[in-house]
Order: sequence, then structure tokens, then C-alpha cells
Amino acid sequence: MFNAEKVCKDIVKWTKDWFNINGNGCNAVIGISGGKDSTIVAALCAKALGADRVIGVLMPNGLQEDINVSEAVCDFLGIKSYTINIKNTFNSAMDELKAALPSVSQQTIINIQPRLRMSVLYAVSQSLNGRVASTSNLSEEFVGYTTRYGDLAGDFATISSLTASEVKEIGKVLGLPLEFIEKVPIDGLSDKTDEESLGFSYDVLDKFIRTGICEDEEIKGKILRLNKLNEFKLKLVEFFQYEQ
Repeated sequence: MFNAEKVCKDIVKWTKDWFNINGNGCNAVIGISGGKDSTIVAALCAKALGADRVIGVLMPNGLQEDINVSEAVCDFLGIKSYTINIKNTFNSAMDELKAALPSVSQQTIINIQPRLRMSVLYAVSQSLNGRVASTSNLSEEFVGYTTRYGDLAGDFATISSLTASEVKEIGKVLGLPLEFIEKVPIDGLSDKTDEESLGFSYDVLDKFIRTGICEDEEIKGKILRLNKLNEFKLKLVEFFQYEQ
């Protein structure tokens, strides 16, 4: 049912139109993790705007063993890239938190990293006439496998209505090497693969999102619980409306 070629063309057109209205002449700034999502978003932006208007930002926290993949992505796409290590900033923030708080949760340690990276992306964007791309897909957002004001943030989003499986199909249409598209997704935060952290595969999740079918009732229940628990992440900030 999914027409990847048509959707790819539609995303490219949408991206061109968005930049014409919201950043005519600006660059697309993308955090390049080496995973399929950031790679495919960068490729879509390069196709829409030209490689000369796409900037990749590599943001390891100390030593990143697979950073060569991120570098290879930028080389393949022909985009300019910058490497900005967040290790010192992360360590400093953690030292201050541990000194000030009675305890610092593991989830805090995990989520502060994408939030620091988003700060770096906006700093690069502001300095280099850019607009920041969000790289979250529908599958991640459906179960809250994202960080609010971290990887979920951005000025524009090209793949947030596509499942992980559909994003891969877009990558194939774009002619990306399979090693970029099929690279096992690792969150880069907890040393686990995405599917290990979630407790189910993206194939199972994507099928449920598009059809409502999940043969394993236990996994179905977990997906629904995660969806309900994390739906607040996708809402705009609620505010008190003063009426004079």
C-alpha cells in the first residue's frame, strides 16, 4: 500500500515549499548519528535544497565507536559537516547536578544527552543561517521512544508521519547504500539496540500502527501502554489563557 516513490517526491516538494516560506536561502542543519533516520532526512534535504545547503553535525559524547559511519554518510551525500564533542559539557552538567541534587536518575543521565545535542544543533543553526531538522519517525513517537526537547525537537520534520519500515523504503528510493539503511538502530545512550530497549521489534510495532494487528497480546498491551503514557510528548505546551 505504501508508494515510496510518490511519498519521497511529496516530501521533497514539501521541504522545498517549507524552506521557501520559513527560511528562503537557509541551510538544513541535521544531527548525523549514523542511523537510518538522520541519514535519510539528510538525503531528503540534499535532494530538496542541494547538498551545498545541508549541514551535518556529528556530536559524540567522548569516544563514539561507530562515528566513521556518520562521517561516511556525510561524504556519500557530499554535505559539509562539523564534529562537536559534547563530553566536557555533559560531564560538567552531571557534576553540577550530582552536587546539587540528592540523587540523579538514570533516565536523567540518558535524556540530558539528546537535549545537549539539540542545544548544539541550534547553536550551529543560528551561526550558519540554518533551520534544524527533526529526525524522529512515527514508530518512535508512537511509543515515546524520543526525548522531548531533544531529538523530538526541530524547526521542521520530514519523516514524523512515516513508520520505521516506511522510512527504510524512502532510503531505498533515494539510492542510499543498504549499510546505511539497514544499520541496526542503537540509541547511543544506553548501549542497547532500540528493539532491546523497547522489548519488541519495529516490524511488529509498524504492523500494529498501520493495521491495529498484533498477534502477541502481551506486546500489544505494552505498545498501547507506552503510547498512552507518552502521548504528552507530542502535544504543544499547554498554557493558561488569560481573557481580559
